[in-house]
Amino acid sequence: MDSKFSNILTILLVIVIIAIIGIVGFLGYKYIKNESSKNNAEDFVDSFNEQNSNNKNNKPTGDATFEGVQENKDNQTEGKPQYKGYDMVGTIEIPATKVKYPVLDHSTLSKTSLETSVVEIYGPGLNQVGNTTIAGHNFRNGTFFSNNKKLNVGDKIYITDLSGKKQSYTIYNKYETDENDSDYMVRDTQGAVEVSLTTCTDDSKARLIIWAKAD
Repeated sequence: MDSKFSNILTILLVIVIIAIIGIVGFLGYKYIKNESSKNNAEDFVDSFNEQNSNNKNNKPTGDATFEGVQENKDNQTEGKPQYKGYDMVGTIEIPATKVKYPVLDHSTLSKTSLETSVVEIYGPGLNQVGNTTIAGHNFRNGTFFSNNKKLNVGDKIYITDLSGKKQSYTIYNKYETDENDSDYMVRDTQGAVEVSLTTCTDDSKARLIIWAKAD
């Protein structure tokens, strides 16, 4: 009887160990995948911004020397650079949360583009007079806008547009609102250059909104 009971315990222990190994392996895979994706985006942003900085007087094209950029010749945005097959309008950097991502064009807005990078969803355009809204997922894993909740009034945001201009912004407002509220997108900036960042809260029950004004 004791031997049979011992065998059952041994089998259960083996099953538990296998389950633990599987869970650890899965979590490890997800972590490595997320870090790799984040690092690739950061490398892309650094290369893109460096190229644009060196060629401010030239129209940016997709003829870049770094991986991931190609000239889009298939639609009306011919000549606009791309990131992983999506037209982009610039880059965003948030030092406080270690964010560096390409900003995809609003024309690319879709479930898959939002899973690829952050997307400009409304407004006059990056670094233009008025309010431009940029949306990013909260994957609760440190990527995209997952850590926007950690941002505070006074933190900086840096946005580089396709002309190569890098504009600094200072956060001056942060709040949560209903997911159906879109007033923050169409707000009047009284002639100022501003951006709004939008993402979902950790519980997905509301939207976390951040306003920042160009310095």
